Amino acid sequence: MNRLERVSPFIVMDIVKEASNIPDAIHFEIGEPDLQPPPSVWEETEKAVKNRLNHYTESLGLPELREKISQFYYEKYKVDVSPSRIALTVGTSGAFLVAYTITLNAGEKLAFSDPSYPCYKNFSYLLDIEPVLIPVDKSTNYQLTANHLKEYEGIKAVQISSPNNPTGNIYQQSVLKELIEYCEENNIYFISDEIYHGLVYDQYEHTALEFSDNVIVINGFSKYFCMPGFRLGWIILPENLIRKAEIVLQNVFISPPTLSQYGALGAFDWNHLSLITETYKERRDFLYKELSTLFDIDAKPEGAFYLWANIEKYSDNSYEFAKELLEKIHVAVTPGIDFGENNTDKYIRFAYTKSIDHMSEGVKRLKEYLQKGI
Repeated sequence: MNRLERVSPFIVMDIVKEASNIPDAIHFEIGEPDLQPPPSVWEETEKAVKNRLNHYTESLGLPELREKISQFYYEKYKVDVSPSRIALTVGTSGAFLVAYTITLNAGEKLAFSDPSYPCYKNFSYLLDIEPVLIPVDKSTNYQLTANHLKEYEGIKAVQISSPNNPTGNIYQQSVLKELIEYCEENNIYFISDEIYHGLVYDQYEHTALEFSDNVIVINGFSKYFCMPGFRLGWIILPENLIRKAEIVLQNVFISPPTLSQYGALGAFDWNHLSLITETYKERRDFLYKELSTLFDIDAKPEGAFYLWANIEKYSDNSYEFAKELLEKIHVAVTPGIDFGENNTDKYIRFAYTKSIDHMSEGVKRLKEYLQKGI
């Protein structure tokens, strides 16, 4: 089997396409913010358009934006990160490609939790890297631990996400610290996907950079900053990997989107960002309360904008169940099988990226349908 044959389809995107043809569809399927970014994002973008800033930037990205990201880490986490260690990428997808390319050779092993974001595994296949899917569940709050890693040999790199997609869990400080220490002691690269940082509701999230300068941290503007279509992310690297990353960026992307980079200069508006977090917290609270009467939910999501619901009382096939909900009541959800192999047929993912009014209609349809029995 060649590398492309191993890449699995991202089923949620097929559901999005089908749901887009249903006028009264209720959308719980896609993790795309519906809120607007800070107004200054549009102001900076318009300024760049007016000034016809259509040039390539340097491959690592605009120096002034890298400086702003550096300031962001100090203001939010009290962590000093030199702008020289920050590279702008084409979304976080571009950052994953860079991280995997500069840390792993073909045939080497990259570990991550199961369930987890499906593109991690698929990027591994495209690069002929061997993905190691480590089952996690509610017993560790879906956290990958150092004890998990001790059961596997030959791991070259570990990828985590916190807050996590699809479960919404956050890594505890002690677990994150122990994982990083274990990786450093065993010469394993540690990669932390922090794209949902900022969308955290009842506690404080910790960046991996609080514990080591040798970690690789990936983040971007799509989620917390509500800029998905700008396709702009960033990666923070140890000093010894910066040049390697720059070479990959030069050859694969030349540079990130110029207009997006100028627009992102206006993204760091703390007052506006706090309103975004509060809005998603209200939505989380509403949907968790309502869906808890219909599904078993392992844990109240602590961050991101997803809810991981067990469907065993209704079905043992998450894909068929998701298809049935869309066909019968026009409610679009994501089947758990998108996210791995570890009991994922027993789960579906809800995204609370639409208004409470919109979600209320979906909940109403679900209750009426499920109470009748499928």
